[in-house]
Amino acid sequence: MESPKKIYWMSGLIGAAAAVLVLVVSAFMNSAKPGPAENEEYLKHIQENYRIFSLPLPEKIDFCGEEVPLNDPDASEKLDRELLVNSYWHSNTLLSIKRARRWFPVIEPILKENGVPDDFKYLALIESGLLNVTSPSGAVGYWQFLPETAIQYGLVVNDEVDERYNVEKSTQAACRYLKEAFARFGSWSMVAASYNMGMGGLSKQVQKQGQNNYFQLLLNDETARYVFRILSMKEIVNNADKYGFVIRPSDLYEPYKFSVVEVDSTIDDFAAFAKQYNLTYKQVKMLNPWLRQGYLKNKERKVFQIKIAE
Repeated sequence: MESPKKIYWMSGLIGAAAAVLVLVVSAFMNSAKPGPAENEEYLKHIQENYRIFSLPLPEKIDFCGEEVPLNDPDASEKLDRELLVNSYWHSNTLLSIKRARRWFPVIEPILKENGVPDDFKYLALIESGLLNVTSPSGAVGYWQFLPETAIQYGLVVNDEVDERYNVEKSTQAACRYLKEAFARFGSWSMVAASYNMGMGGLSKQVQKQGQNNYFQLLLNDETARYVFRILSMKEIVNNADKYGFVIRPSDLYEPYKFSVVEVDSTIDDFAAFAKQYNLTYKQVKMLNPWLRQGYLKNKERKVFQIKIAE
């Protein structure tokens, strides 16, 4: 991501306003209980210096080459909502942009080799923030697979190994799902919607409404927002400075450097295993979060690739 050559007017104004407001608030917080005149002065400072901007929508935007009908008020208002939410959710969006630098180079070639559009990397971004999170329903990993779905699409899920936590393996599984959904719906925006509500649930709505266009379907609120959430992060990540995010290249999280060791046998103790490579237990487990125990019995003698930090 290129470092902006100048701070755009919007980010500059927001930053200056915030700085003034902090000074004003600090002054009033450190004084005795303000009287009516002081309160009036306080409100005047806020009104003169604090600004929250409404954001202009992009003239056009597409998802996987499918143009979004921004002339439709419903579509434009949904995109407006998600751009505002993510532009002003500063800490979360900043962290997402930083993590994208580390993980998009891992995800992008896997999508490409499977013939899945590059825009789906933003689906992983909104699903998990590119963290190995667990949802209340038990969905896990960057792509948020439930156990049964993960197994259906080729991942190992047991007490010792859970490949939902393996970025490369789970991206491959996601590609299998996405391609299957595309064969069914013939539209990538519909594929994304099905990732949220399931192919069966979306198919029922297609049949009920006689419509196979995501932007023309009446869907539950979460799924109706879903593609627009993806689009908003695509827009912001690619135009961070436009939305007030000033990020230097040195602020971004670099990809991990590692080599790979193939293992097809038992590992009794990962702490001892780590010492063989002059690493700590923590280093091994951080690079291989899919290894869920301090050991690997591997009774089936599967071949696993373990990353070793360089």
